[in-house]
Amino acid sequence: MAAKQPPPLMKKHSQTDLVSRLKTRKILGVGGEDDDGEVHRSKISQVLGNEIKFAVREPLGLRVWQLVSAVMFSGVAIMALAFPDQLYDTVFEEESVSSKTPIRLYGGALLSISLIMWNALYTAEKVIIRWTLLTEACYFAVQFLVTTVSLVESSRIATGAVLLLVSRALFILISIYYYYQVGRRSKKV
Repeated sequence: MAAKQPPPLMKKHSQTDLVSRLKTRKILGVGGEDDDGEVHRSKISQVLGNEIKFAVREPLGLRVWQLVSAVMFSGVAIMALAFPDQLYDTVFEEESVSSKTPIRLYGGALLSISLIMWNALYTAEKVIIRWTLLTEACYFAVQFLVTTVSLVESSRIATGAVLLLVSRALFILISIYYYYQVGRRSKKV
């Protein structure tokens, strides 16, 4: 009894045909550019996304600035909570303050912002980093305006307050610089 040999397997020509492969990829929606200019190699990468797209290209010194900001916010918050008289005296060069409550409330608000700064230091998400930088810039701008108005109203210029104004203006510029650098789109290679 002779065993019957199965017929040889026929290879489909459409798999090797370049035009047919391109048509199939076009129907699946892969291989072409999407709205962001990304070229997806497979349907899976198109659905799941490309993790490189979400990686933040961090500007030089960003993490150092975040650390300095978090330490600075925490330090001033603790000083405002524990030593409100000394903080007020340092800035406005006046001996006494009528009430310690507003300075302690200021310290509590700063402590809350500092917790956000500490958490942003450990994240890689672009949106969170940008929001903390914007929060920081807004805080410095408000502090700059309030200190300026206080100095104009008191018609006195304290050295500590002027130093505070100059440092806040510098901090606003640094925060805005990093805010725009983190938000900038990376160039496609």
